[in-house]
Amino acid sequence: MNEFRDVMELAGTMIDGLGVIIILVGACIATYRFLRGHCGDGNSPYRFFRQNIGRAILLSLEFLVAGDIIRTVVVSPTLDNVLILGLIVLIRTFLSISLELEVEGQFPWQRHIVRKAREN
Repeated sequence: MNEFRDVMELAGTMIDGLGVIIILVGACIATYRFLRGHCGDGNSPYRFFRQNIGRAILLSLEFLVAGDIIRTVVVSPTLDNVLILGLIVLIRTFLSISLELEVEGQFPWQRHIVRKAREN
């Protein structure tokens, strides 16, 4: 059983590491595109830069939450750890929604409404 926990601890740590790498690579790509003058579909370069970094952070948050879940539920499933995980997930969910609003200009649940309005 200890071997399984060790493997799950390693898996959680690797997924967390991947989340950090996504932030770093996303920031580097966004910076490169900003310095090269790419600004997308009529956006200001600064806004395009912020959107690209926001997308990288959103993606990395998913990996960081997954790593936390693996380590908390599989490695050390105490009540305190589960409560802390719930708080972490709540905070990261709030961050994700805030970033989504910043990047896309609308809440995630409003996408289908905007898409239908564009089709008509």
